[in-house]
Amino acid sequence: MEQLMAVILAAGEGKRMKSKKSKVVHEACGKALIEWVYTSVDNSGIKDCIVVVGHRADQVKERMGDRVKYVTQERQLGTGHAVMQAEEFLKGKDGYVMVLYGDAPLITPGTIKSTIELHKNNGNSVTIITADMDDPTGYGRIIRDGQGNFIKIIEEKDTNPEEKKIKEINSGLYCFNIDVLLESLKELNNNNKQGEYYLTDTPEIIKNKGKQVGIIKIADPNEVIGINDRIQLFEASEILKKRILERQMRSGVTIIDPKSTYISNDAVIGMDTVIYPGTIIEGTTVIGEDCVIGPNSRIVDSRIADRTEINCSIILKSSVGENTHIGPYAYVRPESVIGSEVKIGDFVEVKKSVIGDKTKISHLTYVGDAEVGSNVNLGCGVVTVNYDGVKKHKTHIGNNSFVGCNVNLVAPVTVNDNAYIAAGSTITEEVPESALAIARERQVIKEGWVTRRRIKK
Repeated sequence: MEQLMAVILAAGEGKRMKSKKSKVVHEACGKALIEWVYTSVDNSGIKDCIVVVGHRADQVKERMGDRVKYVTQERQLGTGHAVMQAEEFLKGKDGYVMVLYGDAPLITPGTIKSTIELHKNNGNSVTIITADMDDPTGYGRIIRDGQGNFIKIIEEKDTNPEEKKIKEINSGLYCFNIDVLLESLKELNNNNKQGEYYLTDTPEIIKNKGKQVGIIKIADPNEVIGINDRIQLFEASEILKKRILERQMRSGVTIIDPKSTYISNDAVIGMDTVIYPGTIIEGTTVIGEDCVIGPNSRIVDSRIADRTEINCSIILKSSVGENTHIGPYAYVRPESVIGSEVKIGDFVEVKKSVIGDKTKISHLTYVGDAEVGSNVNLGCGVVTVNYDGVKKHKTHIGNNSFVGCNVNLVAPVTVNDNAYIAAGSTITEEVPESALAIARERQVIKEGWVTRRRIKK
C-alpha cells in the first residue's frame, strides 16, 4: 500500500533566539512554530508524521503530544543526519515522504499538496521546493541547465560571482520517494569543514544515479522562510496574522482596524460580525453572526452566540447565549454559562457560574460558583460569598428573583423562585419562594452626637 508520510526536523538549538526554550515551541499567532508546520501537513492529507527531536526534546513532546511519532537526534550532525534518525519508521515503506523544518511555519497545505502531485505526475524521485528571492543571501542556489533541468544545489559560500546573482534558492523542503531517500542517505558523507551530513547533497546523488530530480518553484517566497531569531519570529507572525484576518474578512467578518486586531487561526466567526480595534480572539473560539466584539476585548476558547455584544471585556473558556450584552469592563472566568438576552454590565465578575436567560447583572457584582435562574435581577454590589477559607460553596438563585444592592449571599445558600432580598442584607439561610428577606440592623439615629463629640470639618 502506498504510504504518504512527513518528517519534520526539530532538533536544533536555535542559539540566535537567545532563549531557554526549544526554538520550535516559540509561538507565532498563538501556536508553536512546529504546530503551524504540523497543521499544514495534516491539512494537506498526510496523517503519518515523524518529528526529529534533540535540543529540549521534552518541550517539543509536551507541545505536540501524541499527534506525531518521535525519533531523537542525540548529536546535531546536520540535516541529513537528522533524517537518518527516522529510518526506523521509513524502512520497508512504499510511497512518498515530505521533509520539512519545524522552524518554517509559513508553508501552506496547498504547497505541500501541489508538490506531492507534481512529484507523482512527473515520476520524480525527489522534488525540490524552490523560490525566487529578491535577496538570496544566505541560501543555497539552484543551478539549472539550458532546458531548465536541475544540475545541482550550490551553497552560497561556494558560489562564484555569477552564481551569486541567481535568485532561485533551495528551500531545504523536499518530497522524496521513500526508498530513494533511504538509498541516498547511505551515500552521504561528512567530508566538509563542519563534519556534518547535509540533506542538500541528496538531490545530486539521486541525479547521478540517473533518476528524475524535479523542481517546483512557488510564487510566494515567504512560505519557505525559516525562523532564526526574534525579529524573524515577529515578521513571520505578521504574515500569519495577515493571512488569518484576510480569511475572516473574505468570509464576511468586518474588522475595523486589522493592525490592532488579533484572531487565532482556529477561531470561527460568523457573517456580519464586527470586530472593533484592540480585540484579541484566542484558541478555538466560535463567534456567531451579527455580533459586535470590542473594542479592547479578549475572548479565549469560548462560544458566543448570534447577535451578542462584548464591549471592553474578557471572556475565558465560557459560553454566551444570543442577544446578550457583556461589558464594559466585565470579566467572565472559565466554566461559566451565560444565557440569552442577559445583561452583564460594568465591573461584573462571573466565575464558574450559570446565568439564566433574561437575567440582569448590571454593575459592580461578583457571582462565583452560582446557579442563577432566568429573569433575575442582581443589584449593584451583590456578592456571592463562595469561599469559607477552605472550600468553595454554591449559591442557588431561583427564577424571577430580585436581589437588592449590596447584598451578601453567604454560600451554601438557596434563594427560591420569585423571592425578594432587601438591599444591604447578608443572607445565610434559605429564602422561601415568593418571600421577602431582610437581614440588616435597624437604623439608629443619635441626635446631637456630632456636636457633643465636637467633630469639625
